[in-house]
Amino acid sequence: MNICLYGSGSRKIDKIYTDEAYELGCMMAQKGHTLVFGGGDTGMMGWCAKGVHENGGNSIGIAPEWIGNFEPLCEECGEFIYVDTMDERKNKFLQHSDAFIISPGGIGTLDEFFEIITLKKLKQHNKKIIVFNVNNFFDKMFEMIDELGEKGFLYKQEELFTIANSIDEIFNSLE
Repeated sequence: MNICLYGSGSRKIDKIYTDEAYELGCMMAQKGHTLVFGGGDTGMMGWCAKGVHENGGNSIGIAPEWIGNFEPLCEECGEFIYVDTMDERKNKFLQHSDAFIISPGGIGTLDEFFEIITLKKLKQHNKKIIVFNVNNFFDKMFEMIDELGEKGFLYKQEELFTIANSIDEIFNSLE
């Protein structure tokens, strides 16, 4: 299965998060899954990729070439797809992935998350979306989403994503 990871590329992330990203990558490789990601060599993306590559796994990086001006790109990817825009990048993520894991990140990660759940809501795909809630990172966002529903801004007709608080929960949800 090709699993897309959304997550931060920041070098300033606490080790509690990057350790989990690394372990996630290890498990992905051990289970024979391919990592699809933004191609970054740092942060959540980079540590997950390290876990994949150090355990004999495969990855597909997708990024515009100019993103290298902001963060280093991973050189160990089995395949690297260069695109012109961030929108094209997100489209390629959808095209090349069977499931999505949202790990802790910033504005870019939230943009990717909200777009992928919106597309699912609009029935443009029916792929599994799992929010990896490392160290309760997303709890305030879940509260906000619940409040949006309570106030009538969201229709809660179906489950758009699953919350996983551990790597085991991620893979139990995928299998």
